[in-house]
Amino acid sequence: FLVLMSLPLTAGFRRSMRLCRRKSRTNQQSCYARCPSSCYSTLAAPYEEVVRYQRHPADRNRLIILVGPAGVGVNELRRRLIASNPREFQSAVPHTTRVQKSYEMNGREYHYVSKETFENMVYSHRMLEYGEYKGYLYGTSIDAVRTVLDEGKICVIDLEPQ
Repeated sequence: FLVLMSLPLTAGFRRSMRLCRRKSRTNQQSCYARCPSSCYSTLAAPYEEVVRYQRHPADRNRLIILVGPAGVGVNELRRRLIASNPREFQSAVPHTTRVQKSYEMNGREYHYVSKETFENMVYSHRMLEYGEYKGYLYGTSIDAVRTVLDEGKICVIDLEPQ
């Protein structure tokens, strides 16, 4: 995941450098004088060292968010990651306003809440993410993520950009 996170920085750095090179042919000012501060501040360290993350025992576990459009496999990736080591990874139980089905348990598949309660959670900034699907609201609360982290596990959620 670290490699993917550092790619946009590298692309932005390259784009900024190309602009400097293009301008340097027509004007004799230095690159530092022409580029915005973000361009030359990255010149000191254009690459970030990527190493395996080793969590210190005193550090809290982290939240992993997998983002991608429908059909690219982020849900499957989340499911496989949790299945590979359920003692270390767990998904937060999301909230929904839809009706509970007969085989579902509140707090296992979803936290079933009223639309008013859900909207109050949104307005009080207690939802990490939320959206609407087929007239029902779905979302992940900060409390649901904290519950997983407090159990000593890494919380993994997947999101579809809207």
